[in-house]
Amino acid sequence: MELLPIMSNEHKLIKLTHEELKHAKPASEDIGTAYRLPIAVVCENIRSLYNVGSIFRTSDGAGIERLYLCGYTGFPPRREIDKTALGSVESVPWEYLRDPAQAVHGLRSRGYFIVALEHTRAGLSYAHASYPLPLCIVLGNEVDGVSERLLGMCDAAVEIPMHGLKQSLNVSVAYGILVYHVAYVIGQSKTTQ
Repeated sequence: MELLPIMSNEHKLIKLTHEELKHAKPASEDIGTAYRLPIAVVCENIRSLYNVGSIFRTSDGAGIERLYLCGYTGFPPRREIDKTALGSVESVPWEYLRDPAQAVHGLRSRGYFIVALEHTRAGLSYAHASYPLPLCIVLGNEVDGVSERLLGMCDAAVEIPMHGLKQSLNVSVAYGILVYHVAYVIGQSKTTQ
């Protein structure tokens, strides 16, 4: 593991300006042809529109392939989604399907490995799992999690170990941890081939 360099007073850390950040990102007209990670995400009954917006924004940052909004999960256009998505509803391919099982069946038929982000008796930490590609991540409701029906359709489940009093993280936060971990693992496997 590479250690972070310690900065001296001579070499101050300087924040990038908004202009520098804008210059580094792809142009909006190029986003449709940009490389996307072979990861699809199925959202089952996410009740908070703000969480949906956060999931869009994280999906844009991670460069996932497609987002499936299912059940009573809200979908654009909605002001509450836009507030946290910050324009990413335009850059992330998505579709609404009433039945999340339809999304999972379709992805499985195309060879996707289906993994739920859920606490189960198997209890495998996300950090110790392997992630065959293409991959589908299933996210569940903020209170009830992934339904038993949909969990039964998954190939595996991973969880984020909790060390405090609470048993879980917010769904959009947990998703961010998992999808960036998977993106890192994919990147590492590409550099070692």
